[in-house]
Amino acid sequence: MKIWEKTKKWIQKILPSDTEFDKYALVYRTTEAHLAELMKAKLRADGIHVFSINKQDSSYNNFGGIELYVEKEYLVRAKYVIEKQVNE
Repeated sequence: MKIWEKTKKWIQKILPSDTEFDKYALVYRTTEAHLAELMKAKLRADGIHVFSINKQDSSYNNFGGIELYVEKEYLVRAKYVIEKQVNE
């Protein structure tokens, strides 16, 4: 067996197959902080746990974006709430 295959098996054995982040799905992405906060508030008001990851460059706000994540079991409901807000 090649050394790479042994190393690969060893890594797969020590790393967990599922991580905490695997149960979440991206539901909304924007470059505008106020829109991200508005959508978070709407989702929370509807009883959906949501968290954000800000990937914007700290020097120049026009690079990257803000992403909102929800648990996968609430994904359809969250998309519905966001669509309703966007279409108002």
